[in-house]
Amino acid sequence: MAKFLTLGEPLVVLASQDVDVPLDFAAHFTKFIAGAELNVALGIRRLGHEATYVSKVGTDSFGRFIIENARSAGIDVADLTSSSDLTGFYLKQKVSTGDPAVAYFRKNSAASNLSAAEISDAVFEGTVLAHLTGIFPALSKTALETFKIFNQKLNERRILTVFDPNLRPALWNSPEEMVRTVNALAQNSQIILPGINEGEMLMGSRHPEAIADFYLNQSELTQTVIVKLGSEGAFVKQKSGAHFTVEGFKVTEVVDTVGAGDGFAVGLESALLEQKPLEIAVHRACAIGALAVQTAGDNDGYPTRAGLAAFYQKYNYKGDL
Repeated sequence: MAKFLTLGEPLVVLASQDVDVPLDFAAHFTKFIAGAELNVALGIRRLGHEATYVSKVGTDSFGRFIIENARSAGIDVADLTSSSDLTGFYLKQKVSTGDPAVAYFRKNSAASNLSAAEISDAVFEGTVLAHLTGIFPALSKTALETFKIFNQKLNERRILTVFDPNLRPALWNSPEEMVRTVNALAQNSQIILPGINEGEMLMGSRHPEAIADFYLNQSELTQTVIVKLGSEGAFVKQKSGAHFTVEGFKVTEVVDTVGAGDGFAVGLESALLEQKPLEIAVHRACAIGALAVQTAGDNDGYPTRAGLAAFYQKYNYKGDL
């Protein structure tokens, strides 16, 4: 199958098992791996594609936990290296409704100190599609420079790049810096995946077509913008002017919204790796986004082929798997 590549910061999640208990008082936790880009790599692998993950972790127990779990999932971790810096982690609340509270511990993490010189050129060989987000470049000046060089090498090799803004305001020095930097980085990818709330933060509008036009007009490289509309689906517009809306899959119970956007990317990018038509790819993106919100883990809801087929059957969707 076609090869997928991503660069990001892996995290260990300590997920509370105490329902609706504030993190300050929660006492029982379960450990698992996460991080937006790693979530996508895990989902891509689950659907049978080769996936390579580039990053750096600490030589601590969290770092070893991440490497072994990623390797066990079948992800290529040859460029997931280690250093004496710490591995980022976060605590996550368990809630019966709504979004869980989280508390991050990632300042000066190993990933934030990853330099471009530490990434081998061999990592690009055979890559068909690369997934990038606005999280990694927010970690540090080093990470931002590494991201830019990594993105440049992808473009030099004519590798399809998908950029998800995936905004984390707390990681930036100011909202102004976040907007300026993320929009500049978006100019270097062919496909952009803003959410409707992100559009409002990044360019001042919640209108899907206005958001799409902003990113299509700011870069000759950008050919497609897919605006995520949550449960309503997604709006798609291309450089040619062609546009359409894909309806979302309605779910009866939302357990946890964390990882839904990454699930959307899994669906879209796995289908593009299989050379599916764009509309089919966006339907799959909406499907896996819907699956993601029905489980408590950041990436537990990402399906296998059989799981995706069962979901489509449940909704009587006849689209191409």
